[in-house]
Amino acid sequence: MQFIDEAIIHVKAGDGGNGSAAMRREDGVPRGGPSGGDGGHGGSIVVVADTNLSTLLDFKYRRHYKAERGEDGRNKDQYGAGGPDLILRVPVGTMIHDAETGALLADLDIDGRREIIAQGGRGGRGNIHFKTPWNQAPRTSEAGTAGEEKSLRLELKLLADVGLLGFPNVGKSTFISAVSRARPKVADYPFTTLVPNLGMVRLSDDRSMVIADIPGLIEGAAEGAGLGHQFLRHVERCRVLLHIVDDSALVEEGRSPLRDFDIINGELRRYAPELAGRPQVVVLGKTDDAHRTPTARTVAAFAKRGVKLHTMSAMTREGVPEILERLWAHVSGIASADPEADVVTAAAPKAKAAPKAKAAPKAKAASKAKAKPAAKAKSAPKAKAKAQLKSAPKAKAKAAPKAKAKPKAARPRR
Repeated sequence: MQFIDEAIIHVKAGDGGNGSAAMRREDGVPRGGPSGGDGGHGGSIVVVADTNLSTLLDFKYRRHYKAERGEDGRNKDQYGAGGPDLILRVPVGTMIHDAETGALLADLDIDGRREIIAQGGRGGRGNIHFKTPWNQAPRTSEAGTAGEEKSLRLELKLLADVGLLGFPNVGKSTFISAVSRARPKVADYPFTTLVPNLGMVRLSDDRSMVIADIPGLIEGAAEGAGLGHQFLRHVERCRVLLHIVDDSALVEEGRSPLRDFDIINGELRRYAPELAGRPQVVVLGKTDDAHRTPTARTVAAFAKRGVKLHTMSAMTREGVPEILERLWAHVSGIASADPEADVVTAAAPKAKAAPKAKAAPKAKAASKAKAKPAAKAKSAPKAKAKAQLKSAPKAKAKAAPKAKAKPKAARPRR
């Protein structure tokens, strides 16, 4: 089955029915009055998370969805029927965004969760609501309102406890096929995995976890190199990441486990900075391969970086049970209190702190010395303003005698 994890659809909720302006017409009732009922409400667009679905393939062939409108009101106080809601079923883990604004409308991460994406229109009122003592036979009614209309972007993020990371052909598909019933394609060439795969790992009757295998990443994946970062969204919900590295003779020239480790973490930071704080368990795979560098040398190189490197072989299952137990400890939260945690983060290597400048104290003293003259300068305008205020009354008193009195107007004689 084709895997589709993103789709654009257009939805239109149903319009509300119009209210009726009918009048009562019956024998023996000469003045029946208004009897128009209300219109029905339009149907809404509702999305429901369903565990029976695993892809957004259904939305590839049908892009437009419209709910039914409500019925119009009728006479004899009959209300119109409401339009039924249109139910859209999506896989668990689907996020719904507004295609125009990018706003998140719903995150369906639980089976059975329902969200109304587009609200149906409200039905109009009939003339029975407009009767008053002054207008006992109203001929007016309301029209129904229009339903909401939106363009939506559906984005599927698989729900898994553990996400697999690594370069192409490092053994991720072999690992998930060895620990679960998932059967991804396994071959001796890169990019054999083209779509994400989910596998259920059962450690005991009451312990199980889901592992997600995503296509391999290469340098420049954030810019679209290889398969790009279109599938990295599926590891955003994972609690812990299993990072597999390889040092066998099949790797390309110039590559090394430590360099691959840094490249993948760099791509994670560029895609989503919050992934830099996600815990990782680093594993060296293919330990059964005879054409490989000494394991102790690789483990020592990671130890200098402060990373504990595990070893395993998915083919012979050597070291696999220990890796699964370690992953379960982090999924269940037990490892958070472990003082000897072997989990690292994808943070960049710490840079050396620059030495502090010795001239800093002198600069502070100089600034204080300069601040004092500035204070005096600020007080100078205030002193001038006070002097002007004191001299102002004297100036007005001197100017008063110079002003000529206006002659009084003569009164007319009677």
